[in-house]
Amino acid sequence: MMNVKELSTKLEYTVFALPDPVAQVTDGYTSDLLSDVMGNAAEDSVLITIQAHRNTIAVASLIGIKAIVLCNGRMPSPDMVVAAEQETVALLGTAENQFTTSHRIAAALGIS
Repeated sequence: MMNVKELSTKLEYTVFALPDPVAQVTDGYTSDLLSDVMGNAAEDSVLITIQAHRNTIAVASLIGIKAIVLCNGRMPSPDMVVAAEQETVALLGTAENQFTTSHRIAAALGIS
């Protein structure tokens, strides 16, 4: 278990929104299909994706996902950043691909 601030610092992610830096994350899920995320991602997890739009925040909030990591250098839309702040979902970014990001997060959380 690790909080989102520790995760972002340890893995050197870009921070777009960090409304609750002490929110705890215990797991991760990698997907770009939001219906898949809704059916399979766990509460208190990190979503690893390239979906850089407001709907991703809505799905994360619905499930209780604490953080989203946008991969491949994707930049969030301005309304995505606003939604992340409003829904208390950390929004982070990396130039890494989803495979590498998934591995690094799993290792940081001690689940790899």
